[in-house]
Amino acid sequence: MNMNLEQLRSFVTVHQMGHFTRAAAHLHLAQPSLSRQISTLESDLGTALFHRVRGNVTLTAAGEALLPLATRMLADADTVRFEMQELAGLRRGRVRLGATPTLCISLVAEVLTSFHDTYPAIELHLSERGSLGLLDELVNGTLDLALVTTSEDAPTPTASLRMLPILSEELVVIASIGNDVLKGVEVLTLTELAKLPQITFQENYELRATTTQAFRAAGLVPNIVLEGAEMDAVLRCVERGLGVAVVPAMVMVDRPGLRSVRLNTPRFTRSISLAHRNDVPLTRAAQAMQDLIIETANVLSSANSGTAGLIHVPSRN
Repeated sequence: MNMNLEQLRSFVTVHQMGHFTRAAAHLHLAQPSLSRQISTLESDLGTALFHRVRGNVTLTAAGEALLPLATRMLADADTVRFEMQELAGLRRGRVRLGATPTLCISLVAEVLTSFHDTYPAIELHLSERGSLGLLDELVNGTLDLALVTTSEDAPTPTASLRMLPILSEELVVIASIGNDVLKGVEVLTLTELAKLPQITFQENYELRATTTQAFRAAGLVPNIVLEGAEMDAVLRCVERGLGVAVVPAMVMVDRPGLRSVRLNTPRFTRSISLAHRNDVPLTRAAQAMQDLIIETANVLSSANSGTAGLIHVPSRN
């Protein structure tokens, strides 16, 4: 049986109009084309569907039986079409985004707020982990996009992933506005930093590994007053004057209670990249999320241009 939706729509319209000529005009078809569709449908079903009497048509018993089925099939098809249009128009869908803890309290918070305002019906799922864990989730198919950080000497990730660099930022030293420890200071050396009371992160933070290796390589022992804190705790303790901390420049966005200075000798930088799988096309919703992330990153880089811990969009050839 080769019955199709076009034939069913013609059948229902002929019944509604009670006339082939009027039905053809309503469907914007030539009457011979409409007649062929009905004849083909009747041939496929092996029975007549209409009584044809002097130009008027009425349903046969077979036509009466087919009518509710055809009406329901057409309604279901219209429902599917509408739902697909809603999905294409970003009125439905889902985005699974992963990001590191640092980016979750800065760039991601900005992005998710804007995205939800624009596409309130899209389901949002956020995974907060370290970069290596996020890349594993991407490979396993549990994330659509991931915002990850890499240092200059980081290994290249698996070829199944596409990495799109969107920002480059420095690690900066922060202190409370009310703490005079950085007052009048524009740049710190690692030796000067080692002497200051310092708050450090948990061992699994990549930032902790970066600073620990730098101190060890320079033969320095930092003055740690609090060890093993999460990002939120580090920022709160710094705001209360407990000590200084080395953090990505990104976290200084909307932190009026903190001041930052740049590190020199060595200068720490890292790249923020947006990753997704090469072998799976982005959905419309995920593509919209990627576009918004890039746009927000550009806005943040412009807003922070010229400040300590300059955030900038790297060139992409």
